[in-house]
Amino acid sequence: MGEYDLRYITRSVGALSGVPVRLYEKGTRTYAWFPAQLPKDPVERWRGEIFSLTGHVGYFVTPQFHYYGVLHAGDAAIVLGPTAQVATGEQELRRLAFELDVPREEVPSFVSGMNAIAHLAAETLLQLICTFNHFLNGGETLSISDVAILSEEQERIKTHVETRRTQRTYEEERERNEAHNTLAMEEALMQIIRRGDSGTLKDWISSAPAIRGGTIAPDQLRQLKNTFIVSVTLASRAAIRGGMSEDDAFSLSDGYIRRAEVLSDHVRIMNLQYQMILEFTEQVEKLHRGRYPTRLATDVANYVRHHLSEPVSAEKMAESFFMSRPYLSAKFKKETGETLTDFILREKTEEAKRLLRYSDKTVTAIGAYLGFSSAAHFSRVFKKYAQVTPSEYRERIGK
Repeated sequence: MGEYDLRYITRSVGALSGVPVRLYEKGTRTYAWFPAQLPKDPVERWRGEIFSLTGHVGYFVTPQFHYYGVLHAGDAAIVLGPTAQVATGEQELRRLAFELDVPREEVPSFVSGMNAIAHLAAETLLQLICTFNHFLNGGETLSISDVAILSEEQERIKTHVETRRTQRTYEEERERNEAHNTLAMEEALMQIIRRGDSGTLKDWISSAPAIRGGTIAPDQLRQLKNTFIVSVTLASRAAIRGGMSEDDAFSLSDGYIRRAEVLSDHVRIMNLQYQMILEFTEQVEKLHRGRYPTRLATDVANYVRHHLSEPVSAEKMAESFFMSRPYLSAKFKKETGETLTDFILREKTEEAKRLLRYSDKTVTAIGAYLGFSSAAHFSRVFKKYAQVTPSEYRERIGK
């Protein structure tokens, strides 16, 4: 099929979906359609993972639950995305901009452009590329299940079910009828999440007994996904009781469920479940100050968490809480024993430590992302709360 036809199809996919789409020929991008201008193409963050997909149709889900669809036709590839079923928070978009090395002055434009992208469910994205695959690859007819559900996994499940049906022993039948042990374990796990105790969580998981839950699906894969949905629902409620905002908890919960639904590998779903529980626990942990955090301390922690990549203003924070700045500062100090400024800068320092450890961004880039006015300002603040400079910290951890 000629270049003109491929460009036409690429443009048609973009216009129909409202999602960025690109045409690559022999690995080089030759055409692109975007619903809004973006300083940098977010696909570059995941280019290696996306182009490692094989087959005519594939998909990739990022840790932020953004979906990409890929359609291969000969030496050409059409890449659609990112999109998500619900809006992505501004803080997450700023973090993506940081990972893409978007210049600080262009970050607002990047966030605005990302917000202009249409929201699609993963199933809609897959159906769209399956439809265009039919035209580009000789009438090949694929359904969503052909792409999202691996045939070898389903065959393994079918064989397992049949084997269990014919070889189940008396001992297995007896075990099936034993009382479930889920309630006590659920209560213990939910208490850990509610307290935000990530250290205890890791110890608990390493020694927790196997859960004997009820059968809630006809096959192993669906059973695992249904169990995941139950777990993430319980975890989100526990996190809310621990102080996490409802919007944050429900958004995180929905994102994890969508990601689990497109997986078909037992190990990946189990690892995603552990990651989900740990993230809820760590989010609550970040909100807690002192043994018994007050409502105000939790609200302040939530506010700072949502504005980490900005110069956090105590005046704006007070306004959002319908308080005067002096009253907010005095009340926070009285309830936590820490000044509001110290709390804000300490939180930024903790986030900086994480970025210095797990990203390859420069110290200057990290300081700019976290809203510091200059590299020198960032270094002074970091040293005050971490006792070493950012460069010394990175050298110490061997990054």
